[in-house]
Amino acid sequence: MPDFAVFADTQQEPSEVYEWLDKLAILLPFPIYIVTKGDLGEGAVAIRHRKRDGLPYAKWLIPAFAQSNDNQVGILGRKCTADYKIAPINNKIKELCDIKRGQKNITVTQWIGISWDEMQRMKESRQPWCQMRFPLMELRMNRSHCLQWMRDNNYPEPPRSACTFCPFHNDYEWRRLRNEQPEDFQKAVVFEAKMQEVAKQDVILKSKPFLHRSCKSLGEIDFDNDEDKGQQVWDFQAECEGMCGV
Repeated sequence: MPDFAVFADTQQEPSEVYEWLDKLAILLPFPIYIVTKGDLGEGAVAIRHRKRDGLPYAKWLIPAFAQSNDNQVGILGRKCTADYKIAPINNKIKELCDIKRGQKNITVTQWIGISWDEMQRMKESRQPWCQMRFPLMELRMNRSHCLQWMRDNNYPEPPRSACTFCPFHNDYEWRRLRNEQPEDFQKAVVFEAKMQEVAKQDVILKSKPFLHRSCKSLGEIDFDNDEDKGQQVWDFQAECEGMCGV
C-alpha cells in the first residue's frame, strides 16, 4: 500500500479532473497531496525581456506546433512536464520523506501508473534517492483492462488528466472536449489566440504557433471529419517523461 499520492496541478486541467480528485480523496485509504508550480497557462504566454538588450521573448513551455516557410511542421520548446509536473512532485516527495541534499541511498519507491500499451513512456528515475515501480506493467494491464477493472468494481470511469490546451490531444479528444466540456474547449481556443498574439512580440520566434498539428486554429477545424478508428489513444510516444495522463 502506498503511503501517499502526489498530484501536480498545472491549474489548467479540465473541470472533471478536479471533480475526480475530490472523489479520490474520499475513496483512497492514503492521502493525496496536491502541489503546483503555478498557472501553466499564464506562464506559457508570459512576455519576458532579455537582459542584454531588453527585447521581448516568450519562454515556450508547451509543445505547440509551428510551420516553417517551407511548410515543415515542428514543435516548439517543451518544459511543461519537467517544470510543472516532475519538479513539484519530486520536491513534495523529498519534503514528506525527509530526503536530504546529496542523499544517494534509495529511500523512496515511486509508483507510476503507466499501462502495458504505453510502455514507451517508462523512464528510470533521475533522482539517486528514488526507484521507479510500474504496477500496471507488472500485471500486464493495458488501458482497457484498467477501465474494465473500474466497471467490475462499481467505480465510475475516471477522466483523462491533461491540460485543456495540451497539443498532444488527438482529434477524438478535441472533439470530446468540444462536445462534452464546451467551456473547457473554449478556454483552449482563447489560450491559442493569446499564444499567437504573444508570438508576434517574440523577437526570436518567426512562426505562428498552433495547438493542432494541422497548424490550423482550433475554432476553424471540423473535428467531426476526423473520426478515430479503434482504440482511443493519445500520442503518448510524444510524452517524454511519463508523468502526464496517468
